[in-house]
Amino acid sequence: MKKIILEVEGMTCSACSTGLEKYLNKQNGIINASVNLVMANVSVDYDEKILNQEKIEKYIKQAGFKSGGIFKEVDIVKSKKHEKIEVLIFSILVVLMMFISLVNMFKIKIPLIFNLVSNPLIYTLLLFGFAILFLIYGFDILKNGYKNLIHKIPNMDTLVTLGVISSFIYSLYGMYKIIVGDYSYLENLYFESSVMVIYFVKLGRFLEGINKDKTKEAIKKLVEITPNQAVIEIDGKEKIITLDEIKKGNILISKPGEKIAVDGKIIEGKAHFDESFITGESKPVMKENGQNIIAGSFNYDGFIKYEAEKIGKESTISEIVRLVIEASNSKPKIAKTVDKISGFFVPIVLIIAFVTFLVYLLLGYDLSDAIEPFITILVVACPCSLGLATPLAIVVSEGVCINNGILVKKSEVLETASKIDTIVFDKTGTLTYGKLKISKMYNYSNLSDEKLLQIVGSIEAKSTHPIKEAFVDFMKNKKLNNLQVKEFKNISGYGVSGKIENQEYLLGSRSLVEKYNIPNSYIKDEEKLTALGNSIVYVIKNKKIIALIGTNDIIRTNAHQIIEELNKMNIQTIMLTGDNKKTAEIIGKKIEIRKIISNALPKEKVNIIKQLKEENKIVMMCGDGINDSPALANSDIGVSVKSGTDIAIDSSDVILIKNDLNSILKLINISEKTIKNIKQNLFWAFFYNVLMIPIAMGLLKPIGISINPMIASLAMVLSSLIVVANTLRLRKI
Repeated sequence: MKKIILEVEGMTCSACSTGLEKYLNKQNGIINASVNLVMANVSVDYDEKILNQEKIEKYIKQAGFKSGGIFKEVDIVKSKKHEKIEVLIFSILVVLMMFISLVNMFKIKIPLIFNLVSNPLIYTLLLFGFAILFLIYGFDILKNGYKNLIHKIPNMDTLVTLGVISSFIYSLYGMYKIIVGDYSYLENLYFESSVMVIYFVKLGRFLEGINKDKTKEAIKKLVEITPNQAVIEIDGKEKIITLDEIKKGNILISKPGEKIAVDGKIIEGKAHFDESFITGESKPVMKENGQNIIAGSFNYDGFIKYEAEKIGKESTISEIVRLVIEASNSKPKIAKTVDKISGFFVPIVLIIAFVTFLVYLLLGYDLSDAIEPFITILVVACPCSLGLATPLAIVVSEGVCINNGILVKKSEVLETASKIDTIVFDKTGTLTYGKLKISKMYNYSNLSDEKLLQIVGSIEAKSTHPIKEAFVDFMKNKKLNNLQVKEFKNISGYGVSGKIENQEYLLGSRSLVEKYNIPNSYIKDEEKLTALGNSIVYVIKNKKIIALIGTNDIIRTNAHQIIEELNKMNIQTIMLTGDNKKTAEIIGKKIEIRKIISNALPKEKVNIIKQLKEENKIVMMCGDGINDSPALANSDIGVSVKSGTDIAIDSSDVILIKNDLNSILKLINISEKTIKNIKQNLFWAFFYNVLMIPIAMGLLKPIGISINPMIASLAMVLSSLIVVANTLRLRKI
């Protein structure tokens, strides 16, 4: 299976995106297609043995749209200068046309050439000329409307097209009658309606486009954060090159006041860096030899050399941009529901319009009296606001999440997070910093403490578990070299093993001892260490315990506050750890977490998550290690801290870039406000249509309430702008 994201031109409402999505998902070889109205693209999972990009683009064309090729992140915000000029010119033409129409309506003195009474034919031809200009201006709307009707996926453009063409054709008939001398048809010209409908639709889309572009600024800023050039060191000499010329392994140079070109590792020097664009941390971070740096980081005060590790699409920034775009292409349940409604909405409006037209004729009304409500219904019911209600809110909220150091990989998260009632936390590296230190050791061997710790540290250095940091730091402080380790193995959920100097060593918890049925006469020593809040590492050689090492972890400074806030929100909090019961209880007591489950292996963690879900709990799992990955994948929302392992990050739905648990509270808050905003938008969109369609049908004429096609087109635009304005309030979260 392959994935491709293509730019799509010609989509104007949710009926467009829903129709295209349905059409693509019916095609052989397409596994899943998800259309994003706001980002104007489609994400397609397909079988590369059956399809390729060319064939997918052909399907898009068959559905009545046009592919713009591979979606380019850099081109997210496009220039609208030519659109501004067009809107300005046609705004002037609309004002001129309305002036001519109104002065004749109110019998204001104007030059005789424009006078309805003195020169009815010139007046008619003038309105006809305006109509032709606006039909050309709105040709894209008419073309899309026709194509979507032919392909049986009617959308907003279909409604506009039918309304405009109907009024224009009827007006042409009226113009013919005027030409042959029947001036009574001057009262039955709808050229102005055609003009005003097209103008307001185009104006509305222009304004919507400007506001939708604002929602993409966070992505655009990320794309543009890296410098255009870099300084490379070749044979001891400096040379300026472009980013495209950089290759993995190149040695690059950064001086004070410069930005880092690509992700890499410092090999010489140290400096303070501004990484706020990624982490949200406003304070400069000190980085030195051996530490990783991120492309786009600003070097405040040091000269460094660094080795290029991740370039192009592999960089942290590119990965974030990719994940954000993919997230915006996924759809929460509420969006899928709206899409289904939109798919039925347009055909229903068409039926209502045609039935109304026929009823008017059957009741004895003239053709001109029957066609006006027909056109008005088609125009006023255009589902612009309905189409924008959900996707625009999702994109805005994803931008807010990025600004708060929260990377959401699936938009479903923004719906689900507000419903979370249970949060399960891993301990080491999540509730704690994972920065362990060796507090005490019981050495039962003939080896010196330093030699024993050098052996343990050499093996642990190859591990991915946070506990290794205690040993790595110890060896670094003592300036001990790593010994050669052979046949290293990760024993998932238990510990690690490796050979040094042809001797095999096992390192892990008491579960490891029990797994291999090794006699254990040191439980009392373990209890002494755990009473002090230590995590225990058993050191085993030749099936014999030769040492017990206690390591202490540091609780995150705001962990207690976060748990307290979650408890106030009536969200159940659970600590789920592979560590021993005593240590887990000590940590749990300090942060007042309500439920503690210890000594849990990866499979047991998954079973606990599944059990909670079987109890109809909506579960968020927050972790950082390899052993957390299955649990993260099985929870309703998997949250990984950025310091976590790659596999944990890959298994999660959300990445906390700032490594701050407070981001969980922010995510829940953003989710709640996003869903509230979407519901407000949907209420307005449905309320508007429920209110306006009966008025357009003429049902309220007996009490003096009615509208014509021009007012209908203005109301439609205002409806969309209200939804856009309401959605943009989310940016202030």
